[in-house]
Amino acid sequence: MQVAVVTRFGGPEVLVLGKAPNPAAGPGEVVIDVAAADVLWVETMIRQGGGGEYFDMRPPYVPGGAVAGRVRAVGDGVDPDWLGREVVAHTGQRGGYAEQVVVPAGGLSRVPDGLGLREAAALLHDGPTALALVEGTQIGRGDAVLVVGASGGLGIVSVQLARARGARVVAVARDERKLARIRNLGADAVIDSETPDWVEQARVALGGEGADVILDNVGGRVGKAAFAVIAPGGRFSAHGTPSGQFAAIDPAEAERRGVTLRGIADVQLSGADLKRLTEQALAEAAAGRIKPVIGQTFPLAKAADAHTAIERRVVFGKTLLLP
Repeated sequence: MQVAVVTRFGGPEVLVLGKAPNPAAGPGEVVIDVAAADVLWVETMIRQGGGGEYFDMRPPYVPGGAVAGRVRAVGDGVDPDWLGREVVAHTGQRGGYAEQVVVPAGGLSRVPDGLGLREAAALLHDGPTALALVEGTQIGRGDAVLVVGASGGLGIVSVQLARARGARVVAVARDERKLARIRNLGADAVIDSETPDWVEQARVALGGEGADVILDNVGGRVGKAAFAVIAPGGRFSAHGTPSGQFAAIDPAEAERRGVTLRGIADVQLSGADLKRLTEQALAEAAAGRIKPVIGQTFPLAKAADAHTAIERRVVFGKTLLLP
């Protein structure tokens, strides 16, 4: 079968098409024919050699932590009813950029009727993470929420979930074409982070004392600047790093203002929580309460182009590989 392999740490050109043996299902496992594989910004960082303190990756390796597809084969001890089923699965940080994957049957989730495989794949990371953010920051009716970096897959789902829970949502992004599309997703206000006075614009749009909750999907100077509009007693999640680093928020200042700080560790999901929130995200999408936006797709042979597009920040919504 074909796979996309990181041959060494470096630029997108190190991600090349290769071949690997077709996987076989062992006891308790299934083989999935991959219809769509999720592509994440963090995978571009790891490919460059970053994030070593969090991710144990050594080339050569096949990236990709989540896939959607159909069950091709089952191993001993697995219910044969899974054969031919449309499913999603997390692969454990690697292996998803491939035509087939083998995963434990216990980690499978069925794709609900009425939801396509591509849409399901688009929710595999952003859906559970957005739900964890909403739960962890306790977003509810009447809250004023600032979503920083609202044009990515996570930002888009976060905007929709916050609105569905009755919050007032102000979305921050850049590029007028992206801003126009975010307006159509239900944000109460949309602000361009490249305008010099964007923080003041956000303060006005939020009204009152500022944001009860800030979800920072970007980090760096933009995330740090956003902290200026947090309300006393608010909740700030500094989980984003597309800027190259997490937002550096002064813990002493946060404590003085009664602000609860959360970070990337608070959305590191595994085991039962990951499966629970994955299935909740799929159910929310099947019911029409959230709608993932697939901005661009690439064939497996063009995985390097997918990484390039993400790094150049020319993408909108979710990026998928289609083996």
